[in-house]
Amino acid sequence: MQFSITTALVGLLVGFFVGLTGVGGGVILAPILISMGIAPSVAVGTDLVYGSITKLVGTVRNVRDKRVDWPWALTLAAGSIPAGIAGSYLIAYFRNHDSNAESIVLHCLGGVLVIAASANVVSELFVKGKTVVYWADWTPIDSKSRLKVMFVGAIIGLMVGLTSVGSGSLFAMLLMFTSRLPMQKLVGTDIAHAMLLVTASSLAHIDIGTVNYALAGNLLIGSIPGVLIGGRLMGIVPARNMKLMICVLVLLAGVKMLA
Repeated sequence: MQFSITTALVGLLVGFFVGLTGVGGGVILAPILISMGIAPSVAVGTDLVYGSITKLVGTVRNVRDKRVDWPWALTLAAGSIPAGIAGSYLIAYFRNHDSNAESIVLHCLGGVLVIAASANVVSELFVKGKTVVYWADWTPIDSKSRLKVMFVGAIIGLMVGLTSVGSGSLFAMLLMFTSRLPMQKLVGTDIAHAMLLVTASSLAHIDIGTVNYALAGNLLIGSIPGVLIGGRLMGIVPARNMKLMICVLVLLAGVKMLA
């Protein structure tokens, strides 16, 4: 793997904002890779491989601190993983049967970026620090609730496999409004489930050949210290305003992709 200081610096920047604001790496990284001239399908596959490694680190830490509710994580995964793999192979279908495959992936990515960025803004402005009004009261132990969890998980999982975006923000919103998990366990469960989903989807992208390993490796070289630096500055730097600014920029990037 040839070292690229430019790509490592991009990873450092993405890692810093992830550590500082908590915004998912895929939401930030995907539009940056597109702007660097990376083909949308390769940007998606590379982002998923990058995300699987970063989320593995986070999952190990949360498992150690007992912040993962495994019934919720595994029930979500039962729906999201098959759909995520299907979304990944859908890209392969587009590439083999449609000359406009990259444009299709770009438009799908733009749409999910708009949804994910909007979810982050709604969470920050209207949910955090306020009493959550639950629109459902689901439990993965109850058979009827389990099927609902798996169904919604499958819908979001398909988006993740197709675009690499949403494994954190969209599932976090789902857990927030349905699970009644305490916040620390909600975050840990979200990360653990995202690790399972993103890893499965990334393996599918490896199979179809939409992963740039050198790009992923260089991004990781920069992002690991970036996350540590951002995490240290959390609470010192006004992260909330920065998070909102990033989400607005991502929202505009998604709208541009759709246009």
